[in-house]
Amino acid sequence: MPRRQTHSIGRVALVGRPNVGKSTLFNRLTGTRRAIVTAVPGTTRDVLARPVEWQQRIFTLVDTGGVVGASEDPMHEVVADRGRRAAEAVDVVVFVVDGREGPVPADDEVARELRISGVPVVLAINKMDDHRAHERVPEFHRFAFEPIVEIAAEHGQGIGDLLDEVVARLPAVPVAEPLEVKQREPATPEPDIAVVGRPNVGKSSLVNRLLREDRVLVSPTPGTTRDAIDEVIRWHRRDFRIVDTAGIRRPGRVARSGQVEAVSVVRARHAMEQADVAVLVVDAAAGVGKRDASIAGEAEEAGCGVVIAANKWDLVKDRGPDFAKEFDERLRDALKFAEFAPIVHLSALTGERTERLLTLIDEVDAARRRQVATGELNRVLKRATETQAPSGVGHGSVHIRYAVQTGVAPPLFTLFTSRGVRLHFSYERFIRNRLREAFGFKGTPIRLKVRGR
Repeated sequence: MPRRQTHSIGRVALVGRPNVGKSTLFNRLTGTRRAIVTAVPGTTRDVLARPVEWQQRIFTLVDTGGVVGASEDPMHEVVADRGRRAAEAVDVVVFVVDGREGPVPADDEVARELRISGVPVVLAINKMDDHRAHERVPEFHRFAFEPIVEIAAEHGQGIGDLLDEVVARLPAVPVAEPLEVKQREPATPEPDIAVVGRPNVGKSSLVNRLLREDRVLVSPTPGTTRDAIDEVIRWHRRDFRIVDTAGIRRPGRVARSGQVEAVSVVRARHAMEQADVAVLVVDAAAGVGKRDASIAGEAEEAGCGVVIAANKWDLVKDRGPDFAKEFDERLRDALKFAEFAPIVHLSALTGERTERLLTLIDEVDAARRRQVATGELNRVLKRATETQAPSGVGHGSVHIRYAVQTGVAPPLFTLFTSRGVRLHFSYERFIRNRLREAFGFKGTPIRLKVRGR
């Protein structure tokens, strides 16, 4: 099985009650927009982790959900428990408070827990861009934490001072450690693997199975996952960055559910657009529907490779010897946009065939980067056109003079023709199928571009 990889030295957690600006600070320190930021208390659910580099030191920054205090999230207690566990396994805690509101009882509760933990604490008073906050600063000295740093995460004020204090409290680095870290890094960036699908098909359970830990919050409640969570795993000396995304529902339902889910879905789609391979998780027990087909179409349009993971196979594998074949036929009929994608029947609950999933991910990632020789490409096209003459959009025949591969990830082929008109969609499909058969472009979209000559 794969194992998690980490190349950072030291872990730092952002801790505090809900809505004090932890996610805004996380985005500021990591230089990303990974954490969803809204005015709704309890927006962050999963524990986010990203590397931060400062003064030649690299550490992992962890954003936790609000550990105490008011929250509109029905899963607040589960989120808080995960946040506490994450805070216990770090080297430094940044205790984030709201300078505009001043200390409240929930802050006192966080402070008590941090004193018990014994972890070094840096107190960050946030929202200091509001002039009213300066009057409240002395009130925070009652927590007896040093140092105290005044910041405004939204505008970047005081961030350098905060990082200086954090780095000063990280464990000392052995002299040989930077060299060892450099040697462990892969020669090429690890491919991004987005785990996508509609809600409640088992995406987070599958990610946890691959990571071999309870990394992502799992619940039967639709919309449990909000942020796009990513971790790097190593499998057969190959690194993959696995990204768990929020379930993508129909636009009408997303609009009715409010801002948090709307942003979550935007992040999920962005993760798919940035991914090298999308693992489309479908529920084998519930069957495949229009929403699955729509997500498959989005993945194909994004140009990422696609692997279809039929999850919960443990619930259906006793339905007879012909069920697998019948299921795949129904799936292929429903997901016409992803007819090129390999299918794997697996169970995130039992771990059955998850190794096969990683094998397919590796094969699909290699296929979308494959380049073919121009001579061999044109020999394949010559045989294809002799079998079935090309047809263009509108009337009249088209002659393909020659072709070259002009791109990878996904593979892009430019066809030079006698008329420079688009080929009929059915003939483009015919050409793509011949290219797949000849060169093994498993699981990857193929782009065709036509030019006159």
